[in-house]
Amino acid sequence: MLESLITSKTRVKLLLKFFLNSNETAYLRGLESEFGESSNAIRVELNRLENAGLLRTNKSGNKKIYQANTKHPLYGDINNILMKYTGLDHIIEKVTKGLGDIKKVYISGDIAKGKNTEIIDLILVGNNIDRNYLLKVIEKTERLIDRKIRFLLFSENEIKKNEKIFISSPSLLIWQK
Repeated sequence: MLESLITSKTRVKLLLKFFLNSNETAYLRGLESEFGESSNAIRVELNRLENAGLLRTNKSGNKKIYQANTKHPLYGDINNILMKYTGLDHIIEKVTKGLGDIKKVYISGDIAKGKNTEIIDLILVGNNIDRNYLLKVIEKTERLIDRKIRFLLFSENEIKKNEKIFISSPSLLIWQK
């Protein structure tokens, strides 16, 4: 659906990369190998997004590092559109209601890196989570968003013991009570 509004596939990839996780940074050659596209096509789109003020840049040696401009007036709107596009808005809405005492929901893996993927990895932190209800909600949400959802459940005590998971693998807090 997003591709019908934004005809450049490279631009869609860049928006997903930078606007799903505003902490993501990248440089041209890294994006070239990640996207498997020519550096010229990526450079053109990076320049357009930078000129529009949607990306900010920093120099690191001879590399120009790009990152989402979270202070841009459209940042929140673009982020919301991408959340809807990836189905994360449905996940948050469905998963956090009726499950028990949910404290936090993280996404991890490729989607936390801003890559469009068919599998969404969730980490749920809370107490007394109704696992049967969770499985039903996940199944319904997968049909709705046409993506697979994998999840890990942690109690608040367990998460304190397993914080290395968050350090070794990229994760993004998407909901907090």
